[in-house]
Amino acid sequence: LAKRMLEEGHTVIGIDNINDYYDPGLKKARLLELGINHGDGKEMKGSSIFTNFENWNIDLTDESRVKQLFRQRKVDVVCHLAAQAGVRYSLSNPDAYIASNINGFLHVLEACRHYKVQHLVFASSSSVYGLNESMPFSVSDNVDHPISLYAASKKSNELMAHAYSHLFRIPVTGLRFFTVYGPWGRPDMALFIFTKAILNDQPIQLFNGGDMWRDFTYIDDIVEGISRVASVPPKPNPSWDGHQPDPSSSPAPYRIFNIGNQKPVYLKDFIKAIEREVGKKAIIIEAPMQAGDVKATHADVSHLEKTVGYSPQTDVNTGVRKFVQWYFDYHSI
Repeated sequence: LAKRMLEEGHTVIGIDNINDYYDPGLKKARLLELGINHGDGKEMKGSSIFTNFENWNIDLTDESRVKQLFRQRKVDVVCHLAAQAGVRYSLSNPDAYIASNINGFLHVLEACRHYKVQHLVFASSSSVYGLNESMPFSVSDNVDHPISLYAASKKSNELMAHAYSHLFRIPVTGLRFFTVYGPWGRPDMALFIFTKAILNDQPIQLFNGGDMWRDFTYIDDIVEGISRVASVPPKPNPSWDGHQPDPSSSPAPYRIFNIGNQKPVYLKDFIKAIEREVGKKAIIIEAPMQAGDVKATHADVSHLEKTVGYSPQTDVNTGVRKFVQWYFDYHSI
């Protein structure tokens, strides 16, 4: 997203605390793609590639540092994509989710409030749908039954954002991402785990015996969606009815969208696509459903399409092929 914005001529300020939830080396390599050399120890670094980019190595839980950044830089639009991610990690490390996803997000909201940000776009998650089994998931559905602390933290973000939008008239857009994958992705995601295991002749666990469906969404589609939404701040919905409240909009300048591919993929077919690209068969161990997991996800993106004229289009075979090509290049295979 930063690269896309920079190439379009925007001035971009990045924030990343480079924590060790997963390999910091991958995070530093991403930044190097943007001309940020992370080796000099400075808190703020300019880019050697993009004169319109700088990156701050700060933690969103550090309120004073967040305020300092907003005080020193005039910020028009915030794309808040930072969070403690992962459903399973939240079972054993709940404090990390409260610190980053609740307290950190509060500091972002406060900065947007006090420094007159024109539009806040933030990442929510398909996990908020929880026990909902009505497919496809619609932004007008009730999402009051999350089944992991991660999901609850993302639902909390939506509620916090609405409160600030209502109280302080901050235009806010929440985006529910559906299983994002692609080059430079997180190593704790299925595609990364499966590819690495297959190449190393290690077994992979298929939870629920592989009887799961996911609405895999390629990273370029996510970036396109964010870019389009960021340029269209929401306005209050004059027809919103408090007697029949629609969760997707509000009398405040607040909107929620799904970003998903709309074509759920059977997990075993996903693995077959990886096998084709790496040229090896997977060693599979079937396992029971993991706590906090859901059997299927399927996005209804009609609201997004109606508002910004876009819906994700990259099919899973193309997306997996591009990821595996990147993986081979990154690891010099």
